[in-house]
Amino acid sequence: MQTKLELPAAVIFDMDGVLVDSNPFHLAKWIDFLNERQIPFDRATLPELILGKRNDTLFRHFLGQDLAHDETKRLSEEIEAIFRKVFKAHAKPLPGLDRLIRECHAAAVPMAVASSAMKKNVDFVVEALGYHEYFRVVVTGDEVTHPKPDPEIYLKAARRLAVEPALAVAFEDSYVGVGAAKNAGMKCVAVASSFPIEELRPLADLAVPSFEAVSLEKLQELFSPVSN
Repeated sequence: MQTKLELPAAVIFDMDGVLVDSNPFHLAKWIDFLNERQIPFDRATLPELILGKRNDTLFRHFLGQDLAHDETKRLSEEIEAIFRKVFKAHAKPLPGLDRLIRECHAAAVPMAVASSAMKKNVDFVVEALGYHEYFRVVVTGDEVTHPKPDPEIYLKAARRLAVEPALAVAFEDSYVGVGAAKNAGMKCVAVASSFPIEELRPLADLAVPSFEAVSLEKLQELFSPVSN
């Protein structure tokens, strides 16, 4: 007799590289920022260095650990305003995402966003996609003390959704993001939109080339005793 699989208690999405293909634009803004200040960097390793991380962490990495909070905030506002202006015309869901979100919504699976991005960016993207009605909870980098891979942001999202982290599924695209979800005790699906699927596969419960390879049934299978 086949055992009926339970629905996930919640599905939580990162934003950049998960809801939208924004990471090339984030890379471009950081390249411009570093070039303008003649700060040396390695283009090959820059994606792993910056993607999934909060701006304050990155500003202190490039400009010095003693950089004042007010200065990191000012620089962040400046660089992200440029990002929103440039990215606005390109804000659309990754292939397959819209179907999955509507499938979860129809099954009454609560959904949330847990993104290291500033609140202005997250609100901008969620509004551009028309997804406000789908997300019960949105947690941003402005609301947590410890950045990914610390689990704080995912644990906070789970608390606000009133679900056990172990019964939730997180979607991530970066190494630090997958680490945050797993450190929170959640199942994690890595979407290979930013990094090679071969490198993500050992870190996550499931690695997929895109949302087109994901369904609600596939998420249910993550909680099966025979799933890997």
